[in-house]
Amino acid sequence: MNQPVIGYCGMTHLGLNSAVASAAHGFETYGFDLDGALVDAIAAGDLPVVEPGLDDLFAKHRDHLTFTSRAEDLAHCDVVYVAPDVPTDDAGQSDLSGIETLLSIVEPQVRDDAVLVVLSQVNPGFTRSHARPAGPLYYQVETLIFGRAVERALYPERFIVGCANPDEPLAEALETYLKAFDCPVLPMRYESAELAKISINMCLVASVTVANTMAEICESIGADWSEIIPSLRLDKRIGEYSYIVPGLGISGGNLERDLASVIRMADSHGTDAGVVRAWLTNSTHRKNWPMRTLQKEVLDDQPDATVAVIGLAYKENTHSTKNSPALVLLDQLKDRSVKVYDPVVPPSAGGEHAQGADSALAAAAGADVVVLMTPWPEFRDIDPVALANAMAGKTVIDPYGLLDGDALAGAQMKHHKLGVAG
Repeated sequence: MNQPVIGYCGMTHLGLNSAVASAAHGFETYGFDLDGALVDAIAAGDLPVVEPGLDDLFAKHRDHLTFTSRAEDLAHCDVVYVAPDVPTDDAGQSDLSGIETLLSIVEPQVRDDAVLVVLSQVNPGFTRSHARPAGPLYYQVETLIFGRAVERALYPERFIVGCANPDEPLAEALETYLKAFDCPVLPMRYESAELAKISINMCLVASVTVANTMAEICESIGADWSEIIPSLRLDKRIGEYSYIVPGLGISGGNLERDLASVIRMADSHGTDAGVVRAWLTNSTHRKNWPMRTLQKEVLDDQPDATVAVIGLAYKENTHSTKNSPALVLLDQLKDRSVKVYDPVVPPSAGGEHAQGADSALAAAAGADVVVLMTPWPEFRDIDPVALANAMAGKTVIDPYGLLDGDALAGAQMKHHKLGVAG
């Protein structure tokens, strides 16, 4: 068939990045959202999300993109993805009201011979309960990773497609579209695909928890986790792409949502989810590593120390603060005056006690201790000597090892890093 016309509904993080990637692969692409003001802003090039490379890719392929708040325009599309971000609450429960509303508006506008695809993450059983009276419906596992959304949308390692009946061939328009990305396509029943997404995140959490647990042991016995990592990378049962770098717990919302979903399913069906609860406990313990280190190394001897928290986003290259370890730390410091800086997140995200600065060094000026909470690339360029000269104290808590430890030591600074004995 001719090149299908593609539509993405919900111009939030997932929908917008996916639409731009679709255009980059040469497809005429519609971006639909109920918010007319948001559509106008995007059409003018004012994008609502922070992602490396997104603005340039958008500008390069703007001619293939049409943005609209008129649902009837979706009748032009051969494949229509429903792809709003799905928010979660503090208990990891998804709020599906947004996608329910969007589906009720979009579905009547999709032609019977066109394909409707649910791309947002939904609970197992959701897709089959929304069977279309006419026309095919699929569920496709989204591959969004904050900070790497463009790369993931352009070059997915595989497509996982949930089908009403996986023994039947995919609709031609969808198959043509997916093949353009030159990666394996894995059709399976709806419920298997919905659970595949959760299963992938479960394996990721297991790797994260192993790294965090063993890195903490390293800190206590004189070992260095970075020396152990190559021995795991070379083990084919684990693989070179395993996420085995220690961090500050599980953040961002999606992984915690899946753990909460598995606990609810296990409780509902009388199966055991004790290990999943243990992962969540381990994550909470790890999120408190900066405060434990700060208390032990500085506050026990200097209770009125001035603290600078550098980095508020939950990870680099994103504006999201969902479950951010930095906000956990700032909440623990809410009785103190704290200076903060992040390249894209406003200081107001840190609370009323957080005083903003316009650079990392400005935040560190006069501080007794600096805590680097987000591994933004620009923080690696902080001059250790300039940092030492700006600070009043001599302690740098740097969980991700962004700064040159030898240079800090040369400046008579104390440097604390995850997975390394102090």
